[in-house]
Amino acid sequence: MTEARGPAGPGGAAHARYAPGTPCWVSLMVHGLTATQEFYRELFGWEFQPGPEQLGPYVRALLDGREVAGIGQLPPDRHLPVAWTPYLASDDVDSTAETVRLCGGTIGVGPLDAADAGRLAIGSDPAGAVFGVWQAAAHLGTNVTGVPGTPAWNELLTFETAGVAKFYETVFGYEREAVVSPDFDYVTLHLGGRPVAGIHGVGNALPRDRGPHWMTYFEVADTDAALTLVTGLGGRVLAPAHDSAHGRVATVADPEGARFALIQGPR
Repeated sequence: MTEARGPAGPGGAAHARYAPGTPCWVSLMVHGLTATQEFYRELFGWEFQPGPEQLGPYVRALLDGREVAGIGQLPPDRHLPVAWTPYLASDDVDSTAETVRLCGGTIGVGPLDAADAGRLAIGSDPAGAVFGVWQAAAHLGTNVTGVPGTPAWNELLTFETAGVAKFYETVFGYEREAVVSPDFDYVTLHLGGRPVAGIHGVGNALPRDRGPHWMTYFEVADTDAALTLVTGLGGRVLAPAHDSAHGRVATVADPEGARFALIQGPR
């Protein structure tokens, strides 16, 4: 992880419409919707309300009444990974989907309407990492950040950054800033001079069973306490807590195997 969002006020930062290319939502598709809700309710304090069901049963997670993320039931006819998937904002999802295809990516779902909430597509980059595209209507996306239980950063773990960074630059208009280091392959993606996501080339360190994938970092008040909760609720610790320049970070998986990271900001 490199740069994360700046601090928000005590109530968290609320968002208006997201600029195109900005990660605006994260969504998880699972087999057991009820059990997964219980896991994240206990871990992050989320409450849930029904959402659009174009792909099957779906709920939105809320903190203090404000939307944070989504969890859906995996349709039996869709071969999607059990994984947290970031959605990148678009003013025209159909045009973005066509650009994804022209640049060597694929579109596996959509574009399709999600009731009056907006229009979506789910695709993958040339290396196979899955991401979503969201054209907002009634639903703008994540409505609060900067407090525990909210997304703090999205990072692509892939084999190498060079080719795949070019794909995201072309499709979403990012500017890139590389870390100058012979042994650390990292690119930060910027929009309007602001960091919005990262790409980390890890070569053969990618999990064999997972391949290239996006990782969502969720903010927590205490990373070590959150790890205890994760294991107590049936999840797993994949990388133990460690201190970084951006806070105390750990990587975990929920009971169905969806990977995500926890980050406690610097004190």
